[in-house]
Amino acid sequence: MTQPPVPLGPDGQRDLVARIGQALVSATAPGWRRLQVDYRAAGRHVEVDVLVVAPDGRAHPVRPHPEAVRLLGVLRSGMYQPGRGTWLSATLVFDPRRPPSAEFRPDQEPGWRQAPPPIGFQDELRFFPRADRFLPPWLRARAGLSPSNPQPGAAPVVSTPHPPAETAEDVRTPRVYDGLDEAGRPVVERDPLSPGEREQVLAYLEAAPVVLAARTYETDAFDPSRTDVVPLTFSTDGTWVWPGAVAYYLREHEVAPDPELLGHIRGHRFAVPEVGEPARDLALASITGPPST
Repeated sequence: MTQPPVPLGPDGQRDLVARIGQALVSATAPGWRRLQVDYRAAGRHVEVDVLVVAPDGRAHPVRPHPEAVRLLGVLRSGMYQPGRGTWLSATLVFDPRRPPSAEFRPDQEPGWRQAPPPIGFQDELRFFPRADRFLPPWLRARAGLSPSNPQPGAAPVVSTPHPPAETAEDVRTPRVYDGLDEAGRPVVERDPLSPGEREQVLAYLEAAPVVLAARTYETDAFDPSRTDVVPLTFSTDGTWVWPGAVAYYLREHEVAPDPELLGHIRGHRFAVPEVGEPARDLALASITGPPST
C-alpha cells in the first residue's frame, strides 16, 4: 500500500514556489520585470493565468509552462491540512529584484473563468475533506450539500446501495486515487480486492452505460511511460458516475474503487440496475453542468 503524502513544511513550500518561478522564467523572454501567476482549482478543474511585465513596462498574458502547472498542483496538495482543506486559489509574484511572494486563499471563492459543475466541488471535498466549521457556505452550496447531505467521503463505508439520484447535484463521483505525493505521483490508501471480487467489480463498472466518451485517451498516472491508454469515458448506474480510469486502474494496477462506490456496488450484489434515459441525462449534467439556455 502506498504511503500518504507528507505535508509540506515552510521550507518545502518555499522550495516549490522557487521551482515554479524557475519553470516560468525558463519560458519567458529575457529582461522581464515581473511575473504573476494566478491558479484556481476545484477537484480536477484547474485554471492558470500567467501575466508577464516586459522590459518596456507593458503586461501581457503568456501560456503557463506545464511544469509550473504541475508543481502548483503538488504545492496545493502538499499544503492540505486534515479537516481544514487546502487553498482553492493562489497568486504568486516573481520579481528579479526581491524574493517571490505568494498569497493562498483557502476559503474565498475563486474568480473562475468558467465555474466548475457541482461534480468539481464534490471532488474537491473528496480529495481534500473539510470539517464543517471550515466549509464556507458558498462551497457547501456549490457542492450541493445540506445538513442532511454530508460531505462526500464523510459517510462510513457500507454495503448497501445509495438511492438513485433525483437531481444532477445528487449524482456521486468517486476519487480515482487518494491524492498526490511531492513528486506528483498518485497515492493510494485502499486495501486490494480478492481476485474473485475484482472480476465482479470490473464487470459492474464496465457493464454500466456510458454517458460521455472522448475519442482520445490519457496517460497512465501510475506508469507515465504508457501514454494514450486510459479511456476518457464516464459511466453511470443512476446514482454514481465514474470515469473509465476507475476500471482501468483496477484492472492494470489493482487500485480498488473509492470505498463508498465499492460499498454501493457490493450493496447491489454486483448487478447494475436498470438505468433509464432520465438517469443518464442527470449523470451527464453532473459532469458537464446544466445546458445553456
